[in-house]
Amino acid sequence: MLRTKTAESRVPASNTPDNVSIKPQRMGFEFGEQVPQYWLDNNHLLSHTMNALSVLFPQGEQFFVDAVRYYRDQVTDPKLKADVRGFIGQEAMHSLEHDAMNQHVRDRGMPVQDLEQQLEIILDLSRKLPKRHQLAITCGLEHLTAMMADMLLERSDVREDMHESMRPLWMWHAIEETEHKAVTYDVFQEVGGTYAERAFYLAFSTAALGVVASYFTTRMMLNDRGNFSLKGSAKGLWRMWGKNGVFSSLIPTWLEYFKPGFHPWDHDNSELIARFKEEINAHIAPQYQKGNRRTLQ
Repeated sequence: MLRTKTAESRVPASNTPDNVSIKPQRMGFEFGEQVPQYWLDNNHLLSHTMNALSVLFPQGEQFFVDAVRYYRDQVTDPKLKADVRGFIGQEAMHSLEHDAMNQHVRDRGMPVQDLEQQLEIILDLSRKLPKRHQLAITCGLEHLTAMMADMLLERSDVREDMHESMRPLWMWHAIEETEHKAVTYDVFQEVGGTYAERAFYLAFSTAALGVVASYFTTRMMLNDRGNFSLKGSAKGLWRMWGKNGVFSSLIPTWLEYFKPGFHPWDHDNSELIARFKEEINAHIAPQYQKGNRRTLQ
């Protein structure tokens, strides 16, 4: 039987473990000539796929922030209120750091500005949906990012495929996505979100993300078609979708979202945060080691 809103309301508003702290941290990553063109496994397809995902983040995460901020005044639980503040701050930092990466990708000749303009149109259409549906979309996409974050932190083979100049950005992002992976879900439940809404919008969001990310990747590969390799592309596809692929391996976790009673912290991977936090903090730029510049929340 599906959980009713009455049953859902009995759980604590914030389910983030007490040993997890949701605090924003500006890193100040820089990208230059030290970054190889194909920085992920020296592979054309894999690198452009991740470049395409990076283009999605600044505007996409602003959509997330807007969806959660709309309901902030309806949150009464003090711990969840603090989680929301941390979530908004972390997403703001992600946008800033990926803006820097995207500028680097743009400088390498990729059509980043065109893609950003097209993404803006898509997100503006999404903003015409009812506010709780926008929050349900955010919950679904946060589930996807949390899955990918957990995979990156769990799998040394994936981390080692990344060039050392890019690895800290993606590991830092993965740590913070893990820290706040339940915030939008907890807000969604707090404001009366239903099973049908969250289930439908996970399927919808996954399909939409797949189409948009594939299109962005294709645009980048066409722009870089002089270096296209059929063998390399086949290798990249197998790495993503073959046996134990970085995306195919996530399918069981994706399906867990459809369980009645699901919660993101059912899988408590907080030990991964502790394992990698100190290593990533060593990459904070000197100007941000004593704190962040003020960000709007």
